[in-house]
Amino acid sequence: MGKTIKIIYGSSTGNTRRAAEAIAAKLGGEVINVAEAGPDDFKADLLILGTSTWGCGELQDDWQNALPMLESADLSGTPVALFGLGDSVGFSDTFVNGMAEIADKAVAAGGRLIGKWSSETYSHTGSTAEENGFFVGLALDEDNEPGETDGRINQWCARLADEL
Repeated sequence: MGKTIKIIYGSSTGNTRRAAEAIAAKLGGEVINVAEAGPDDFKADLLILGTSTWGCGELQDDWQNALPMLESADLSGTPVALFGLGDSVGFSDTFVNGMAEIADKAVAAGGRLIGKWSSETYSHTGSTAEENGFFVGLALDEDNEPGETDGRINQWCARLADEL
């Protein structure tokens, strides 16, 4: 792509890390664990942010500590793409809610969201990351639909390349 791409993720079980690495394999870029991120890590030509959602819609723990860095970043005009992991069956009403919290902070910091993803094929009943039939970013469900992950990542990465 010829641009500086940073993929910052928070992962408790390794699923979000693996998704971040798969995205990096498709697009290139640097993969950064948010627990080890510094303020300069939020500077890129394309910023991709990933999180899992826990409990009843809570953001992954490491992101809680990193949100102040995201809030204070100058993302003016920076394309920001999001990906989130969740359980669309067990936590059907809060599926990938963590992604929405990060999206709100990125937009408040001046980021321009890209990479919306259709919510049509998921079995969830609600999500704060969904609006008008689309999630704010790529939604993955390793608990119930692990066989869909690679194809979804491939399609989403191609879409991001087109949107840039």
